[in-house]
Amino acid sequence: MIIKKTPYIVVILLLLAFARLSYAASDDTRYFVKSTSGWWKKSFGVRHNFDNGFTADLSDFQLRVAKIFGVEVEPVKKLNILPDLSQAPIVSGKVQARRIKPTEEIPWGIKGVYNDSLLSKPSGGLGVNVAVLDTGILKTHPDLKNRIKDCKDFSASITAVDGKCDDKNGHGTHIAGIIAADGGSDGLGIYGMAPETNLFVYKVCSNNGTCWADDIAVALRTAADDGANIVNMSLGSDNPSQLITDAVNYVVSKNVLVIAATGNDGPYVGSIDYPGADANVVAVGVVNKDVQIPDWSSRGNNSTSKSYIVEEKDIELVAPGVNIESTWKDGGYAILSGTSMATPHVAGLAAKLWSRLPEQSRILDSQDESEQINSASVVRDILHKLSADLLPIGDDNNSGFGFPHL
Repeated sequence: MIIKKTPYIVVILLLLAFARLSYAASDDTRYFVKSTSGWWKKSFGVRHNFDNGFTADLSDFQLRVAKIFGVEVEPVKKLNILPDLSQAPIVSGKVQARRIKPTEEIPWGIKGVYNDSLLSKPSGGLGVNVAVLDTGILKTHPDLKNRIKDCKDFSASITAVDGKCDDKNGHGTHIAGIIAADGGSDGLGIYGMAPETNLFVYKVCSNNGTCWADDIAVALRTAADDGANIVNMSLGSDNPSQLITDAVNYVVSKNVLVIAATGNDGPYVGSIDYPGADANVVAVGVVNKDVQIPDWSSRGNNSTSKSYIVEEKDIELVAPGVNIESTWKDGGYAILSGTSMATPHVAGLAAKLWSRLPEQSRILDSQDESEQINSASVVRDILHKLSADLLPIGDDNNSGFGFPHL
């Protein structure tokens, strides 16, 4: 009987191998294969390994084979950067021999969070590592090149590629600038919230702005293992991904603060995107220059949850996110709007606060000095303490704890 089965197994293996070779020419989808079998890993090819299975790009034929043999598979979710750049206002200069200058060296959002309209130069973030999970970065941008400490591409066909995080979209470069742009060596560029911050740039989204959940999950775990203190994710999806949820739980257990955009799906209650909707993640919405919340900023479920206790689908904070100028993929600057832009204002503020610990922890109402300080929790609490309440009064669906500023 074994002799009779062997030819069929060989044929299946050959067909699976052929399917893998022809993958590049097909329109395949990524799946999570709920098996730890080395046989299936070899047959399907592995993109990422997880505790209870692995992800792979499977053809229709491979899916049929999995079904025949009773191997459980499920699609890997896709997320997207926020906002859709096709709908965002962009102003940027073309790269020339001369230095491109921003409209403002210190944009209004930075001044707003610093609570100083006459701010001459922001500061802070020394020794703090912020991981930006996005479309990558322009590594040669004069305002960012000295801030990049790590660079990996998790979106490539072979992942993760060290030293490769080129941004052909622009979104990631814009986000990175809001956090840590340092004005360049000549001081003529733009400044971010905490210009002494180290950036871990993890490209998890393709050039068109789509991002696979498994790539994000692995990047999150890598960030924690490599020493990131804070993670910024200006991306989202309507539904949660278990892969990302598990990864968020992992990084939080490693004393990492995770901050994500709520999304641009307002003004509807409970419209927050995941992973921002996860209670372990700081969900950030938008205020404009007049400290008003635009209709399109996603709303939380705060009115139906416990007041000032962060639960799933709650909005936690709001920050500047309308007409925000920052670094761009062409070496110049762009003006964009969205919760994507609000999130790095909070991430940058968190980096500034983190760099001032343990001094800043003293503003908390209570802090048991005999216990080891969880810096991520302390900084999250400080952000709450620094937040100005916005109307309607209290922990509301629109702004949660409110607008954090110094």
